[in-house]
Amino acid sequence: MRIMKRYRAGLKLILVLLPVIVAAPAMAAVTVTVSPHSVAKAPNKHAQFVAAVAGSSDQNVTWLVNGVPGGAPSIGTISATGLYIAPADVPTAFAANVEAVAEADPLATGNASVNVSASVATGATWHVATTGSDSADGSAATPWKTIQHAAATVPAGSTVLVHGGVYKEAVTITRSGNATAGFTTYSAAPGESAIIDGTGLVVGNGGQQGLFTLHGASWVRVTGFEIRNFTSNTASKVPVGIYVYGSGNHIEILDNHVHDITTTVKTSAGDALGMAIYGSAATAISYLVIDGNEVDHLVTGYSESLTVNGNVQHWQVTHNNVHDDNNIGIDAIGFEQTAPTPAVDQARDGWIADNVVSHTSSITNPAYNDQPGADGIYVDGGTRIVIERNAVDHADLGIELASEHATRTSSYVTARDNLVSYSTITGISIGGYASGVGGTDHCTIVDNTLFENDTRKSGSGEFQIQFHATNNVFEDNILYANAQGLVVNSFVAASAAPATMDYNLYDASTGTAHAQWVWKNKTYTTLPAFRTVSGGEANGLLADPKFTSIAASSLDLHLATSSPGIDSGDDLGLAGVGLFDFAGDPRLAGAGIDRGAYER
Repeated sequence: MRIMKRYRAGLKLILVLLPVIVAAPAMAAVTVTVSPHSVAKAPNKHAQFVAAVAGSSDQNVTWLVNGVPGGAPSIGTISATGLYIAPADVPTAFAANVEAVAEADPLATGNASVNVSASVATGATWHVATTGSDSADGSAATPWKTIQHAAATVPAGSTVLVHGGVYKEAVTITRSGNATAGFTTYSAAPGESAIIDGTGLVVGNGGQQGLFTLHGASWVRVTGFEIRNFTSNTASKVPVGIYVYGSGNHIEILDNHVHDITTTVKTSAGDALGMAIYGSAATAISYLVIDGNEVDHLVTGYSESLTVNGNVQHWQVTHNNVHDDNNIGIDAIGFEQTAPTPAVDQARDGWIADNVVSHTSSITNPAYNDQPGADGIYVDGGTRIVIERNAVDHADLGIELASEHATRTSSYVTARDNLVSYSTITGISIGGYASGVGGTDHCTIVDNTLFENDTRKSGSGEFQIQFHATNNVFEDNILYANAQGLVVNSFVAASAAPATMDYNLYDASTGTAHAQWVWKNKTYTTLPAFRTVSGGEANGLLADPKFTSIAASSLDLHLATSSPGIDSGDDLGLAGVGLFDFAGDPRLAGAGIDRGAYER
């Protein structure tokens, strides 16, 4: 209701009667409640949750588990309708948080908990040893000789203990465990070094083969092996350390060491892979866990160190150490015609967390003409993926979200709480590398710390925006440039802003006076000028972030108590910022969100 006022028109006083004003009630705050509030479940069992939103007519919510939209296999997944599925295998009982975030207000969250009990192993144990015989009975006293014989023999739910020694074989697993019998597990015997060595083996299996290959197998676990020395000298033969393809569900690749997988082909036709998951069937590879592995010293040619490609859904790549490889570290791929139909040809609903990716570069890779182009973490056409708490250093591009296929995008990816340092070209990059390829849409990059990237001073800076970037968010990050001073490089003269940018903290190693921004291919040397042309950074800061230590020998990017980044960020809600910072501490610990990867 509009309030009328008494006013003077010329010399005549006009009286306007004021209606009686009744103050409108204050708008109710949006709140969310989740029921049931607490449940107990056995592994692989379901629990249905229901969310009620008060204070809004919009009842839609986003479901999360431990702050991860949609959850993940090791913590449990949850559907868009609130159906929680507990992890299939639980070594130790734990409690998972289930959260519902109101779409009407991202700060309105309801919570519940699921107490998940530990798994109980029921299957028999079998043994393999280099001194054994495949005509034996597979007992501890008379073990088999080859892992392949065990894979062709043991029933669902068995554990195959492989004793110390070197096994010159390529193992193919096609037999599955199941939900009743449990995982069929292939494990190095406790305290023993079981090595799968490909020296002298020739790649078979139609031209791409792993030293461990899983084809159409479900409920299978491979854990604790050293997998090494598999080489190809021809483009038609692709060696892989661990290779999973076709379909399958509930697959775990745990605590293995994969190294020295090599192609000697010195052109873009040469390929090798450390770990490759190819969802190449109409039914997805799903509930996949790749955790705790080391993948290093690979010569992969035009391929990746660890890749999830095609029809793969509900997966996680966590706690891995990927280092000293000559192409991409971790890759989630879509639209490469890996799956039989375009509708499912996309890695999706994934969680890339708590990995260390270091010294991943193509500058010694002849397939790239020894030019830098290798990402630490790359989402190339994936969707609905969370990338959090990873440390990426000395890659060519730290983290990249894009697509190499025209009209396609990486979409709905959140990259948060990561540390990215000393990248050869750029810290984080969005948008396709050329006008004729795809791009990046509806991705959120929040609470990352980017430190002295673009070591070659190529002009790409800390945050690079390329072609076909739309509807993205870049907030609460700290960008600390090297002496070049370039913090943002958006060189494409697009008609619309490629990203909403605000609450970022900028500095350069030589001080704030040297910071610079490129926007639509023009350079600006002050934050006010960048605000004007970009329409963003109303709450951006140009200041010393006051890191604990910036010495290369003792780099510590925690914020000192006097940092202007403390409590000055924008809270995007649980679905945006997550539960934890880079160190695993609560993300909201003070009066507000801290900028950068650490919460003080």
